[in-house]
Amino acid sequence: MELDILHTLNAERAARRAVILVTDVATGAQRLVNAVDVAKDPLGDVLEKRLRMGKSGMEEMPQGRFFLTVYVPSPRLVITGAVHISQALAPIGRLLGYDVTIVDPRTAFASIERFPDVKVVAEWPDVALPPLGIDRYTAFVALTHDPKIDDPALKHALACDCFYVGALGSKKTHAKRVERLKQAGLSDSAIARIHAPIGLEIGAVSPAEIAVAIMGEITARLRQSSQKKSVAA
Repeated sequence: MELDILHTLNAERAARRAVILVTDVATGAQRLVNAVDVAKDPLGDVLEKRLRMGKSGMEEMPQGRFFLTVYVPSPRLVITGAVHISQALAPIGRLLGYDVTIVDPRTAFASIERFPDVKVVAEWPDVALPPLGIDRYTAFVALTHDPKIDDPALKHALACDCFYVGALGSKKTHAKRVERLKQAGLSDSAIARIHAPIGLEIGAVSPAEIAVAIMGEITARLRQSSQKKSVAA
């Protein structure tokens, strides 16, 4: 690997930006493709698929034979609300490779005794969220049912372009949330990105089942192409 490519690669990874190293097997020539440039690349469709999968591999193309080395930041799962659903959701997230953080200013709930294997931040969202470095490789879930906690957290997650933003509550509860967020200055398009009611429609009842529904929806948002999701909708 050429030194300038290595320096660029290290910089992109340090900034948590996805990048693919394209190696022409026949010639050994290499180039880097940033995630934002995938759509206009000659190998765009294949590169986009590899980014969704997060896996490297060989590809046979009309243009030749290429090995695609995929560098995707490890996903994060940030949850506001140290509730029963969170106790089921956190270990599922960890099992799927997410770096999980629980945020809840209510110290009676946000304790390492209740969440022994994940990071717990017992602070209000405006204090807790900025240092976490939330980005487009973060899934954000609001579960407290408390507007004082969830609303500012949702605003922060939307501003940081999280790939998934979901909020617990019925359609009636969400309608009230939408009005509050509009009054707080959020646009209709930003609010429309919130998955609410949260989770896949699988008839989930218990906290564990709801956690499964939420993680299923997060996985679909991470792995499926936008075209497939729009067709499914």
